[in-house]
Amino acid sequence: MSNIDFSIADKILDSYGRKQSSLIAIMQDLQAEFHYLPQDILEYIAKGLDLSIAKVYGVATFYENFSLEPKGKYIIKICDGTACHVRKSIPILETLRKELGLSDKKHTTDDMMFTVETVSCLGACGLAPAVMVNDTVHGSMTPEKAIALLEEIKEEEEKNA
Repeated sequence: MSNIDFSIADKILDSYGRKQSSLIAIMQDLQAEFHYLPQDILEYIAKGLDLSIAKVYGVATFYENFSLEPKGKYIIKICDGTACHVRKSIPILETLRKELGLSDKKHTTDDMMFTVETVSCLGACGLAPAVMVNDTVHGSMTPEKAIALLEEIKEEEEKNA
């Protein structure tokens, strides 16, 4: 086992009465804590709920919202649905990747500050092209606005450091 604080997992498991039917809610709470689902945590909750690791892993990989890879403090989702794509969301993605030293294989910065990913739809088609940073949607995005948004986040981080 790793250096993960399993007491967090115990609290979450206990809050749901260790019911197998609460697996998804438990995984959502764990991901909110850890920003992803570490393998050790998946094994721990499988034991805690008396489920097979295959069942827990199957749920973790079935739902797109769950991540088995560590994510940054700021998760930037670039919409590539039809409305956003035709309004040029890909140049925004390419700009963000270039600015942050990321690629289609590497999604998270080494300092764990930013994760950049594409999504099929943010449900903000009227604001296309749209980008979501954590829970905030930014519409009518351009590569230039994306760089300005990154700078704004970095400045805010420096102020709070």
